Amino acid sequence: MESTEKRDPVHGAPPDEGDLVTTTAEGAEGPISLEALMAGDEKAFEQLVMQESARLFRVIVRIIGDDDEAQSILQETFLQAYQRMSTFRRESKLTTWLYAIGINLARASLRKSRRISSLEDQEVERMQPEFNRGMFVDTPAVWDPARVTELSDRQQLVRKGIDQLPEDYNSVIILRDIEEYSTEEVARMLDISPGAVRVRLHRARGALRKLLDPHMRRMPRN
Repeated sequence: MESTEKRDPVHGAPPDEGDLVTTTAEGAEGPISLEALMAGDEKAFEQLVMQESARLFRVIVRIIGDDDEAQSILQETFLQAYQRMSTFRRESKLTTWLYAIGINLARASLRKSRRISSLEDQEVERMQPEFNRGMFVDTPAVWDPARVTELSDRQQLVRKGIDQLPEDYNSVIILRDIEEYSTEEVARMLDISPGAVRVRLHRARGALRKLLDPHMRRMPRN
């Protein structure tokens, strides 16, 4: 990202350990001083942008489904983070705070463009597994959403399935199952309780399983 008079950095860093931001991004160069970030140090911001842009972009594009729009939202996320850095209260990881900004912008973009999911909440409920005397009525195939997305010939299929989920379920399954954030991190990103994350994730998995089950039965086994 080109730097202007003010760089729009600050993304990501996993845990805040004292005055250090420890990043886990690919190609990370090491800890970045949180105090430097809070003081507006441009080099610290630039390092964060370089280290964390790729993963943040991946999350946004999975929500939006459009590379150009995701790039625009990524830039706006960093800009807002830079401008609002003084409001970061260190109650969560800096990454979590930043992702919350990006996710809110992405979801707002979806609503503005009216690219809404094809499923309603009630339909998600109807797609949950059915039980009779403690047993599945229809035994679903065993599959892992994260593993499925790694198979190139299935990526589009899974992407379409996730896109059909309502916004609340879509975000949870992307963050928890695909990006593998913890329940607590997802709760902070979405500003909901950990319990709500678990409930939404359970329902999202059930609905996605129902959508993709016929295809998953034909998947090769490891």
